[in-house]
Amino acid sequence: MLAHDLLALLDALGIDRAVLAGYDWGGRAACIVAALWPERVRGLVTGGGYNVQNVATSMKPQPPEREHALWYQYYFHSERGRAGLAQNRYELCRLLWKLWSPSWPFDEEIYKRTAASFDNPDFVDVVIHSYRHRYGLVSGDPAVEDTERRLAAQPPIGVPTISLEGRDNGVSGFHAADRHAHHFTGRYERRVLDGVGHDLPLETPRLFADAVLAVR
Repeated sequence: MLAHDLLALLDALGIDRAVLAGYDWGGRAACIVAALWPERVRGLVTGGGYNVQNVATSMKPQPPEREHALWYQYYFHSERGRAGLAQNRYELCRLLWKLWSPSWPFDEEIYKRTAASFDNPDFVDVVIHSYRHRYGLVSGDPAVEDTERRLAAQPPIGVPTISLEGRDNGVSGFHAADRHAHHFTGRYERRVLDGVGHDLPLETPRLFADAVLAVR
């Protein structure tokens, strides 16, 4: 659905082709559009490489240190987690920011600008459904079933791409080897950013913008 929202935004703005750039959920939307509708994409900047979820393999155990980093996702699988997010959304998400970007000394004012969105009436429902759907625990939106079927094949991305990876990413961790290169069939470059965690556009806006300009 995120990718369809992105396509709808491009249509609403009258943009036929664009450079797409994002990380986390935004990076997932950008990667999906680049993979399935490449005619709409001039280039891609993706935080963390290939962000298309592989629901079919989502229940395969990972090394313990990786499972530890994903604790919040498993927390959201329970009704206790739903209640915890609803009750403590400001504090919980602030903790996640700190864990995901441990070397970034963000201040309260920067955090508050994003935290305002946590009060949206559908925030909890959207977050909980996303983290349950990616593990195959709940069904997706029937309106995008065809897209889900296409994504299950893990389609390659052929548009020019720059992948940005923070060496201090507390979510996915850092891997010296490029595990995602095989998903990209066009011009592709991986850039590793020292002293940078998960939130690439906020932590290092200049390097993020440089990548956008370079991939066009």
